[in-house]
Order: sequence, then structure tokens, then C-alpha cells
Amino acid sequence: MNWKHIIIKIVLLVIIVFLGYLVINSIRTPLRFTEDVKAREKVVIQNLKDIRNSQQFYKQFNHRYMGDFDTLIDFLKISEIPIVHKIPDPNDTTFTITINDTVGYVKVADSLFRHRHNFSIDSLRYIPFSGGQEFKIGAGEIERGGLKVSVFEAKAGYKQFLNGLDEQLIINLIKEKKDIERYPGLKVGSMTEPSTDGNWE
Repeated sequence: MNWKHIIIKIVLLVIIVFLGYLVINSIRTPLRFTEDVKAREKVVIQNLKDIRNSQQFYKQFNHRYMGDFDTLIDFLKISEIPIVHKIPDPNDTTFTITINDTVGYVKVADSLFRHRHNFSIDSLRYIPFSGGQEFKIGAGEIERGGLKVSVFEAKAGYKQFLNGLDEQLIINLIKEKKDIERYPGLKVGSMTEPSTDGNWE
């Protein structure tokens, strides 16, 4: 065996190893992308649930939703809800009537987020992984059955919270959603329907 044959064998071996790497990588890249998408979606969904809960509290106090984060966040920081204990009416011998006794007040934010470690209300407006971009938020009224119905919507596109992942795979994912007429991202509520559901539910 001469040196030419040895060199050819080495070159072929290198090519085989390289092609094998490309094949494995072509399989692993989409799998890794899917895992990253799921992990990021989980965080964004939690934020959208927080926005929905905040909107529902706001509506209880103001009879409408709010389409402005500054006002919504100020409401969460300032507004208080009563802590009510129900006690039996001492004049009721049947023990079926109760009296609502207000024993104190708690901030709306503390009621909503007291179990969330290191939660910042001011972060409510920001889309995770986006580099500081804000959720698109809107609120208004639509007519259903001759009645005015209050609605809201909050959303974040794939381009925003998948920032930094494989660009071509993001483009493919967006096209896939648009092809079936779905929003290419995550959203909660609707400006055209009286719904507070998330599109992941």
C-alpha cells in the first residue's frame, strides 16, 4: 500500500465522519429547537396568565378591561381588596345567617402574586427572552346579542420570544401557523370575541 492510498483512505474517513456529523446535527437541531420553544412558551404563558388575572381584577373594580400597562400596573400597586370573615349572626337561632366582617385590606398585587418568589409587577409588561419588548395589549367593547361586552387581548409573537434561536426554524414555525390561520405566537383574550382563553388552552 502506497502513501496515495493511505491519504485517500484518510480523506474518505474524514468526509464520512463530517457527513455523519451533518446528518446527526440535522436531526438534533430541530429537536433542540422544539425543546427550547416549549421551555420559552411555558414562561410566556405564565406571564399571559398573570396579565389575564390582573385584567379580571381590574374589571371587578372598574367594570371594564384596561388597554394600557401603566394604568393596569398602577392599579395593582395601589388598589386594595377587603379581607372578609364570615361569622354567625348572634341573633339567628337557626345558625344559617352569617355576617360579613371586614378585618382588613390587602393590596391587589399581594393577593395575586404573594406566592411568586421574586416577582416584580413592573415586569408584567415585558415579553420574556425578547430583550425588553412589551406585550401588545388592547381593550375595548364589542356588541353581542344587543349588549356591549368588555374585551381585552394580550399577545407576543414568535419573533419576539424566540429571539436568538434558529432563524430559519422560526420562519418555518410562523409560516406553519399562518397557513392554518392561527396567530404566530401566544395570546390571551380576543378583541373580536368575548373570550379570555389563551390560544394554548
